[in-house]
Amino acid sequence: MEKRRNNRNPLEWLNLMVSEPYYLLHFLTFFSYFIIRTSATAVLAPHITRHLFYREIQAILAFALLFAIKMVKEENWEAFIADMLFFAKIFLVAISLITDYHLTLWYIVAFSVMYMVTQQPAFERLGTASKLTPLQLEALLTEGNTSRYWLVEFRSLSSTACVRASRCFPELSVTYSNKHLSFGIVDLGLFPNAAEKFGISLSGGMGQLPTYILFENATEITRYPGWDFEGKSSRPPISRVGNMEMWHAFSYLFHYSGSSATGLISF
Repeated sequence: MEKRRNNRNPLEWLNLMVSEPYYLLHFLTFFSYFIIRTSATAVLAPHITRHLFYREIQAILAFALLFAIKMVKEENWEAFIADMLFFAKIFLVAISLITDYHLTLWYIVAFSVMYMVTQQPAFERLGTASKLTPLQLEALLTEGNTSRYWLVEFRSLSSTACVRASRCFPELSVTYSNKHLSFGIVDLGLFPNAAEKFGISLSGGMGQLPTYILFENATEITRYPGWDFEGKSSRPPISRVGNMEMWHAFSYLFHYSGSSATGLISF
C-alpha cells in the first residue's frame, strides 16, 4: 500500500479505535487473552504450558507472514484491517482450544455478538465527490447547470463490500474530477426506494453494491459492474486496480463517442 493512503496520524488512529465500538470491542477481546493467559499459567500443567507456548509462536509467525503479504497486496486500509482482524480471530480461537474449550466458546460467542451489533466504519472523507440524495442527483442531471458528466457511486454502508471499497471512489475523484466531470455518492442504505429507479437490486444481501453509473446530462451511458446475459450484475472485486479498470472503460467510451468529451481524461 502506498504511503499516501495512511493519511491519519497515530493520534487519529488511537481516537478512532477508542471512539468506534467495532475497533474498541475487538481490542478489548484480544487484550483479554493476555490477562487470561497470564492467569492460566499458574494452573496449567507444565507440558500443556510448553505446548501452548509453541503454538503461540507458530500463530505469531503465521500471522506476521499474512500481515506482510496483505500489506503488499491489499489496495486500501479498510480491506487490510478487515482481513487482518479475520485472521486474528481464527488464530485466537484455535489457540484457546489448547487452554480450555469453554474459553473457545466464549470467544466464538463474543465475535458473533460483535458481528451482529457492530460494523467496521467506512472511510470518512469524500475527496471531491459530493454526497447526494436521489432528488439532488436527479435535479443536477436534468438541470445541467454543473458538469456535463457525472460519475455516481451507489452504495450502502451496511454492505461489507461497500465499506471495504469506501476509500477507492474518493481517491478516484481527487485524481480525475474537472470542469467537465463531477463525482457523486448516493447512499441507498438511506434511500432504498431509489434503487429500482436506477436499475439496482438490493436483494441478495445487496450483492450489486457498490455500483458505478456514468451519466451524460440525464442519460445513463454505462455502468460498472455491467450486466451479463441473465440480467445479473457482474461483480469483480472493487479496489484501486478495479477503479482504474473502471476508469479506463469509461475513458474508452469517451474517446470513441465522437462527442466533445474527447480529451476529457488525461492518463
